[in-house]
Amino acid sequence: MIMWSSATTASSAAVVGLESAASGPLVPAALGVQPADALAWISIAAFVAALLVRWRGVAGPARSLGAAAWVAFGTYWLTMVPYYYAEVQSPLQTILALAALPLCTYAGYLLFAGRDSLFVLTKAVAIMGLIYLPAETIPVVREWLIETTATQAHFGMELLGYSPGLGEGANGYESRFDFDPDETVTGRTTYIIMSCTGLGSMAIFGGLIAAVKASLERKAAAFALAISVIWFLNLVRNVFIGLASPWGWFQHDRLVSFMTTYMGAEANRVSYLVAHNYISQSLSVVALVGITFLVIKILPEVLDPLEEVLFVLTGTEYDLERALGDDVRVDGGTEVGGSRSNDR
Repeated sequence: MIMWSSATTASSAAVVGLESAASGPLVPAALGVQPADALAWISIAAFVAALLVRWRGVAGPARSLGAAAWVAFGTYWLTMVPYYYAEVQSPLQTILALAALPLCTYAGYLLFAGRDSLFVLTKAVAIMGLIYLPAETIPVVREWLIETTATQAHFGMELLGYSPGLGEGANGYESRFDFDPDETVTGRTTYIIMSCTGLGSMAIFGGLIAAVKASLERKAAAFALAISVIWFLNLVRNVFIGLASPWGWFQHDRLVSFMTTYMGAEANRVSYLVAHNYISQSLSVVALVGITFLVIKILPEVLDPLEEVLFVLTGTEYDLERALGDDVRVDGGTEVGGSRSNDR
């Protein structure tokens, strides 16, 4: 996610991050970490602990610990609702964060009641957190990811004939596109934050791929495909938003009037909000579905955690392998039949 800043909203621009509302790297609570950040760490640690307990063969306590982890995870997302609603002004993220607690609580209930097939989804979420949270925690990694993403996006802009230069963003990194360095002409600038790196989406697929049982060769191929596609699409998204905001591509009178009247947007922030919250986020959902299908073609074992997600959402058992038919084969396309090897 690219953050928007304006000379008229310096205080809101100081709040950066998508998965975390803190403006800096995650640090221990004693050093001033936000409560939501601590809750994220606690939930991921509980997920890992539940998996370790189950690995030791103690099913009952593993289910209880896993259920508690799911509730904590859902509570974390609930704490993010004010940030998504007031700061980011993203309807999609606000709705998803609101839905997370009841869905995670239900998942925890199902696991506690004995649906052990949910452990594969639990493992996937734990690995996602272990991929993402350390990058948030280690300052040198965070800085490298943000500044590298900014440099790549700037290069993409140069290919299109724009060369604004990079300056220091509100997060303290060389991540701001200096179309209007002093914010005196348009009052609109953007800068790269952690969520712009695409690491969140990469962590999702990394978790799904690592959680299932399959050959290392097919796992590596699926991971490489997912990461490369995410990287490219994320670069396109950053360039698009980074240009749409300062150049006011969506600063049209009727659109500005609608957004300010009904969506609570600030007038000079409309182009950013439309480019980021509506166009890019909507297309991101489509992209994730497309990438998922590509991964399934190589690693159909990821259907297992996806079926668990559908069960939590609908309460209905699904056989995605049968539904997809000839598009998916149980062994990644090397045999005629068989059964998926999983942790169900």
